[in-house]
Amino acid sequence: EVKGTASDRSVTVEVFDCTEDYLSKMKECFDLPAIKAFLQRPGVRVVFDGLNGAAGPYAKKLLVDELGAAPDCLLNCTPLEDFGGPSSASHGHADPNLKNAAELCAIMGVDLKGDATPAAEGAPLLGAAADGDADRNMILGPGFFVTPSDSLAVLVNNSASIPFFKQGIKGAARSMPTSSALDLVCKAKGIPFFETPTGWKFFGNLMDAPQYTPFICGEESFGTGSDHVREKDGLWAVLAWLSVLAARNTDVSKPLVGVGEIVRSHWEEYGRNYYGRYDYEGVEKEKADAMMAAMAEKMRKWDEKDAWRFKPYALKTADVFEYTDPIDGSVSKNQGIRFIMDDGSRVIFRLSGTGVSGATIRLYLEKYQAPGGDLALNALEAVKPLAEVALCVSQLKEITGRDAPTLMT
Repeated sequence: EVKGTASDRSVTVEVFDCTEDYLSKMKECFDLPAIKAFLQRPGVRVVFDGLNGAAGPYAKKLLVDELGAAPDCLLNCTPLEDFGGPSSASHGHADPNLKNAAELCAIMGVDLKGDATPAAEGAPLLGAAADGDADRNMILGPGFFVTPSDSLAVLVNNSASIPFFKQGIKGAARSMPTSSALDLVCKAKGIPFFETPTGWKFFGNLMDAPQYTPFICGEESFGTGSDHVREKDGLWAVLAWLSVLAARNTDVSKPLVGVGEIVRSHWEEYGRNYYGRYDYEGVEKEKADAMMAAMAEKMRKWDEKDAWRFKPYALKTADVFEYTDPIDGSVSKNQGIRFIMDDGSRVIFRLSGTGVSGATIRLYLEKYQAPGGDLALNALEAVKPLAEVALCVSQLKEITGRDAPTLMT
């Protein structure tokens, strides 16, 4: 509040605890007493890595002060302007993935490929992390990495465990590069489903439409959210998972059902969408644009004699993704190149300007395995044949000169 004139004035600044407002909102979304009771059960431990970002104070308010978890469940929950800097386990990169959340992954017994390490024995029941501004999340079980695509699908399939969705989910959406795991759940449950371009604004339009709320959405880059706020929300996703775990463990006489068991049972019902992403960072923009343009041009000319490029897969369709917003009718063109195979597997190329200098080529690989097949492969190994197809079709190495991705997740 400012009083007085320019030459004689006083300024009053009110400092308030914004975690109280967030706690009130979470009380509207979740049964916090039920989660608290679950966290008091013997053998139930959680760990949350704030990566020295904004989530730390909110995690303390929720997990420790409200839900009664032990204070040592908090990891890197003091916000720092450099997110811990180069000397920290994350090297100052507050992104919740298997590389940057190294300290959390070590505790949970998960390596860089998402496989289990010996530390998984005796690890907490749930491990979670949020990014620098607390809107993204990563979920782990002991020796088990939950892909963001699977996390979204599992939450929708178990939405009855989340009071916010007690009237049922009226709409669900994923970004186009996100795996099709959500599609399968929505089809089975009759939930209106949308595939949008990358960017939360597209979800926002759908959230604003009363016919689609309650609404849930997510993206492969570790973002999950609902219409409780018009943005993705990392801690909301953590509480959603705790709600699912609490609902699956109501009988204290039985062994605990963990994150891995819940996801594996999901695969047994719907099949598994093996998923991987290759990031090629710092590519010369001219070369990245040339690669995308060459692919788009070749797609118009492909016929049966080009089938060898996709072996052992059979190409069903290829296109440049375009989205017509069902709410305002706006059209978004050139949102990535898609190759969709007969078995539901997908190869997607998209350019991003949000990485380091130059362009980032993102290559998304998705292999669908139906129930009854081998559901226990390492995801990056499972999508390798698709990566070979992608490199052949795009001529990425030849055009950009890049022999390997900067990061594989």
